[in-house]
Amino acid sequence: ISPQLRSAAHYPLHSPLLGYSPVPPTPPDGRRPPVPAVRAAPGRVRRPALTLLLLASLAFLLSSAPAAASSRSSASSPPSRLAAIRRHAADHAAVLAAYAAHARKLKEASAAQSLSFSALSSDLSALSSRLASRGPLPEDARRPLEKEARERIKHARLLAADSKEGFDTQSKIQKLSDTVFAVGEQLARSRRAGRMSSRIAAGSTPKSLHCLAMRLLEARLAKSSAFADDPDPSPAFEDPSLYHYAIFSDNVLAVSVVIASATRAAADPSRHVFHVVTAPMYLPAFRVWFARRPPPLGVHVQLIAYSDFPFLNASSSPVFRQIEAGKRDVTLVDYLRFYLPDMFPALQRVVLLEDDVVVQKDLAALWHVDLDGKVNGAVEMCFGGFRRYRKYLNFTQAIVRDRFSPSACAWEYGVNVFDLEAWRRDGCTDLFHQYMELNVDGALWDPTSVLPAGLMTFYGNTKPLDKSWHVMGLGYNPSISPEVIRGAAVIHFNGNMKPWLDVAFNQYKALWTKHVDTEMEFLTLCNFGL
Repeated sequence: ISPQLRSAAHYPLHSPLLGYSPVPPTPPDGRRPPVPAVRAAPGRVRRPALTLLLLASLAFLLSSAPAAASSRSSASSPPSRLAAIRRHAADHAAVLAAYAAHARKLKEASAAQSLSFSALSSDLSALSSRLASRGPLPEDARRPLEKEARERIKHARLLAADSKEGFDTQSKIQKLSDTVFAVGEQLARSRRAGRMSSRIAAGSTPKSLHCLAMRLLEARLAKSSAFADDPDPSPAFEDPSLYHYAIFSDNVLAVSVVIASATRAAADPSRHVFHVVTAPMYLPAFRVWFARRPPPLGVHVQLIAYSDFPFLNASSSPVFRQIEAGKRDVTLVDYLRFYLPDMFPALQRVVLLEDDVVVQKDLAALWHVDLDGKVNGAVEMCFGGFRRYRKYLNFTQAIVRDRFSPSACAWEYGVNVFDLEAWRRDGCTDLFHQYMELNVDGALWDPTSVLPAGLMTFYGNTKPLDKSWHVMGLGYNPSISPEVIRGAAVIHFNGNMKPWLDVAFNQYKALWTKHVDTEMEFLTLCNFGL
């Protein structure tokens, strides 16, 4: 900056150096005094160009400052915000339009290139045919053909060289896509294997439970006359006026806890009937247990092996067909619940209980719950965007997308009220068979879990129950409040930390162990840490 400009910057705006003098204020009489003439400062040389430059700079600063202030003051106003959003959207629209035009050009160029390749290939093929169809040619006829062939081959090389980079890029993209797909498949297999391993770890028979089953079977073999193979059925087993429960399990100890807790909570235990369905190999152990420790207070217990139902076979059930075909991730006992109306044709309503629940209140009121004509009554477990159908079903499959909503709220097994008459009316077992046939390859849902099959079968046919009927999560959630647990009619140890395992949560385990019949001598022999 020149010395004159630097020194001028320190003068006030009314300095004679700048050639500016402020207009004096108007006096009260309204007559404005004359503006004095501008004179150059004594001893200084006037520089018109410098003065004009300074005046322009100051005018810009003075005009931009108010504009900036006004823009700051108005930036927060709604019209300004809307205008900014509109400008932002318009800018992005322009960018997208440019990308679209570029994509169209690329597509057109690719199409033109494909046509060029096709045309050149046809020309070379035709030239080759011409050369092959003719015999020896004279020199003057051979040279034009050689020249034509060289030109076309040169043109082909140029086209190939021009497209090589794009072709290599496409090849790399395809290889990368194949790699990503292979890694995704491997990840899916690893996840399935992990879920299967977790399920085996949680559902397999611990040494103590295996010992208990063997001890009971040993007692059965030692005194076979003391335990009837087929005891006479009680009339209560088919009395629809009583309260009927179905339990599907191979775990003798867990079933005994469910029945004992429900019996203690019932106001009139003699009206409660428990139907226990198990595998044929475990049926003798169940019979020995309940013969030695009969259910108290007149409660009724029916012990059945699923082999006793003639309709459960590979010809009529896709579950049996898949198991016989070697599909190891389908657990038969879990899927037997879909045959309740056929198992108990004389009954009208059944409550399904899982073997990892504890009953704390009388469940008789469940037989008076109005299901509004629906088949299933269950407690929903969704909250926010979690535990909805999208978690359990594969919505990349067209049949899933067409029939179900991904945001539909999922419910949980554990305490389910089934209206068997409505079930028969709506043909839910046949619908379940259709979905099982479609899921042979596990494309619709993970076959290691029975819940997705229920969500599909009873979609739109489930009545939500009050959450106090069924509090779940005691097998995976350590933070359930004691008040919620105390207010629940049934608590559910769903998850991998079952109460009969060493990994169970200590704060919940006593809720289950207090219902264990510790007077059964086999529990001590099998080292149960209760």
